[in-house]
Amino acid sequence: MESRKFANVSLTLVTVLLYGVRALAVAVAYNGKGVNSYESNIVTQAPSFTTTGQTFRVVIGDVLVLPCEVENLGNLVVLWRRGNSVLTAKNIMVTRDSRFRLVDGLNLEISAIMPQDAGDYVCQISDIENKVQTHTVEVLVPPSIRTTPLNGQLTARKGGTITLECKPSGNPVPSVFWSKKDSVLPSGERSVEGSTITLEKVDRHQAGIYQCTAENGIGKPATVDMTLDVLYPPEIEVEKSWVHSGEGYRAELVCLVHGEPDPTVTWYQDSFLVAPTERRYVETRGNKHILTIKELQPSDFGNYSCVADNSLGKNKKFMELSGRPSPAVFRSAPLGRSKDSFNLTWLVESYPPLEEVRLLYRKVLMNESYQHPSKWTDVSPPFENREPNTHLMSYNIQHLDPSSVYEALVQAKNRYGWNEVSEMFQFYTRAADFTEDQEMNELELVASWSTRIVPSLVPLSIILSILLST
Repeated sequence: MESRKFANVSLTLVTVLLYGVRALAVAVAYNGKGVNSYESNIVTQAPSFTTTGQTFRVVIGDVLVLPCEVENLGNLVVLWRRGNSVLTAKNIMVTRDSRFRLVDGLNLEISAIMPQDAGDYVCQISDIENKVQTHTVEVLVPPSIRTTPLNGQLTARKGGTITLECKPSGNPVPSVFWSKKDSVLPSGERSVEGSTITLEKVDRHQAGIYQCTAENGIGKPATVDMTLDVLYPPEIEVEKSWVHSGEGYRAELVCLVHGEPDPTVTWYQDSFLVAPTERRYVETRGNKHILTIKELQPSDFGNYSCVADNSLGKNKKFMELSGRPSPAVFRSAPLGRSKDSFNLTWLVESYPPLEEVRLLYRKVLMNESYQHPSKWTDVSPPFENREPNTHLMSYNIQHLDPSSVYEALVQAKNRYGWNEVSEMFQFYTRAADFTEDQEMNELELVASWSTRIVPSLVPLSIILSILLST
């Protein structure tokens, strides 16, 4: 209200000043010459602008000079105004804003341009016609961003929906893009356009730092970070559900725990809490929780559980620490080199010496659409305990049928008991009339067909017999 009063008063004073100057000019012209001579003088010396009105686009903070040059001004007065506010009259600064000044005559300079300086500026001659020249100023503003909420911290429950929003400003109006720091967005895209992004059915994988970037070609793009925390009950993964070791050795049981808020993790053997000692201790490395047991004793073998608990729930995963042998892993290639025998090789780990080994094999009667296993043959292959805990064993199975498919299983026993039965291993014997040339053909066919055919559904010998017959 006070500024408006000041503008009106200043405009009135300037108007009085202008009329006073014009009256003085008339009196001087009239003295000794007469009215007709004065009117003739006005007609022959009419003022005019030598500059033209323009539109200026200027970046915030810069300096702008608005030109106003007049010829034949005589005793008339030029003023600058903006709307009803008078900025200058002749060489008198009317505005209180120190950023405004006259330079090189009547040109108006504005320093430290601000957004509120945008608008029309009028250079006016105080003649009878009140001639004016208008400049339009557009202030260019680099982008800035305001987030919702202002602190950029967001929290969501697992399975819920949340919307991230940022409000850009600037001139021209900025374009806005969303991205996720050091990752891709949940949609798999590197970035998406828009002032908001909505995440549905959120889980822990969607937590992290999301970045909102605004750009409009003025200055540098603006980027703000928004952190999304997803609250969820504990989730547990075990590194190994079955851990093999031996007396006097060391064992590590590992579980990976995720949860928000951070879960508390405890370990149990059977139903008893594991109390830390010099021999049994717990370490935490990020999300990895490790129970280490040194110098294993027989009482250390058994079932262990990793229990994670936070305010949203509780979870548990089980592991077994065992002295029994590890399940056998077959090392033989499926395709044998003989028509009536097959050399079967496998690896078993056992810290105590092995006491017994069982090998079971059987022939699979099948054609292209039918599979019927025969009875198992049970063999106790001879073995030697050579290595401390790694046992590589082999057994040559005799009296097999040519061009046939067989299956095999292996089990081993030490003083802690039998291990888990190995995975089924399928192997194949050669044809009765097999030659070295056929071996090369078969190897090429196996390489080209192995990625297209499931062996458990269509045996390799059948594939080869079909292919070689064509």
